Amino acid sequence: MACDLCKLLEAPGAALIWGDDRLSVVAVDEAEYPGFTRVVWNAHVKEMTDLSPAERSRVMEVVWAVESAQRAVMAPEKINLASFGNMTPHVHWHVIPRYVDDAHFPNPTWAVAQRASAPEVLAARRALLPALHAAIIERLKA
Repeated sequence: MACDLCKLLEAPGAALIWGDDRLSVVAVDEAEYPGFTRVVWNAHVKEMTDLSPAERSRVMEVVWAVESAQRAVMAPEKINLASFGNMTPHVHWHVIPRYVDDAHFPNPTWAVAQRASAPEVLAARRALLPALHAAIIERLKA
């Protein structure tokens, strides 16, 4: 049976923004956090140190490209980078744009919500997603 990230990457209509033979950049469907993106090593590898130094560098180059695109297009207050992977055998990074008015700021996204997000603000951020995805692709063309 395939793991959850394998299922996600193989699903028809998956939210794949960009990919190559080693990595995938996926839009995460998280209503409170438009722009939330995941960078996934395609093969089953649990830890960054299981990758070669060149592979580790490539993962981080892609993470930084996503962060750069988020900063340019979404103009967040902060970018959260996280790598947990406790339940999946894939090295992967969460790249999450954060705002002072988001539901959890300044706490982590998994903490208790501090406020309700304004629907019009979330809609405006969602409207930026096509430009964000294009900016990610542009940064990863090389």
